[in-house]
Amino acid sequence: MKLFKQTLLAAAIACSTASAWADEVQVAVASNFSKPLEAIAEKFKAASGHELKISAGATGKLYAQIENGAPFEVFISADSKTPKKLVETKMAEADTQFTYAFGKLVLWSSTEGYVDDKGEVLRKGDFKHLAIANPKTAPYGEAGMAVMEKLGLTATITPKLVTGENITQTYDFVSTGNAELGFVALSQVQKDGKLKGGSAWIVPEDMYTPMAQDAVLLSNAKDSAAAKALLEFLKGEEAQAIISSYGYEIPTPPRRDAKSCVSTDSAKPC
Repeated sequence: MKLFKQTLLAAAIACSTASAWADEVQVAVASNFSKPLEAIAEKFKAASGHELKISAGATGKLYAQIENGAPFEVFISADSKTPKKLVETKMAEADTQFTYAFGKLVLWSSTEGYVDDKGEVLRKGDFKHLAIANPKTAPYGEAGMAVMEKLGLTATITPKLVTGENITQTYDFVSTGNAELGFVALSQVQKDGKLKGGSAWIVPEDMYTPMAQDAVLLSNAKDSAAAKALLEFLKGEEAQAIISSYGYEIPTPPRRDAKSCVSTDSAKPC
């Protein structure tokens, strides 16, 4: 009985200590990656005890919020140039920036058979509205405009554009039928290699600038063990499996498994 009580006491102390070490990480994430991050957040909490407070939006708008003092600790972008700008202005830590995924652009309709597998629907032009994320603030919107320019259709299609504030709103325009089709992120319409519904053309990657998506530690969190642990976890096998399942390309060579560097002890950061 004495041994049993001692075991219970040790377990209680361990739990209370882990709880004391657990922290909340404020994360700004590009809208295209919000769903994968929610799945990663569950695994991260199980491994470290840390929770994520996720704020999703267009990359450019999140950048503006960070510039204006928003209390984010980690920035998970839809491009590489925006995190680099934060590094250059001393708002992010240079040695923490890395590419966690390569995004893929897709032309999608919620109607089955509407979009052909070569994107010829764009040339036919028998649609009233095409949704696209704001190209000034959203990398996926910028990529969509590049595709139309490559096809020589910019002048023809521009009058039909419906612009979303971010890629999530753009997806909503198409999924609700307010636009017959639109340029969205593959991660929004595919899971485990299968289209979740509708019809799509996965745009060839040579038609737009490769979308290296980078993450970075913001300078106000340079001493946060939990924020650093999240970035390391993103490089690990568990996170990579989730990222890949949403249709992203994983950078090569593969990152090392970050399980050994998920710390719940603020005195022993990764």
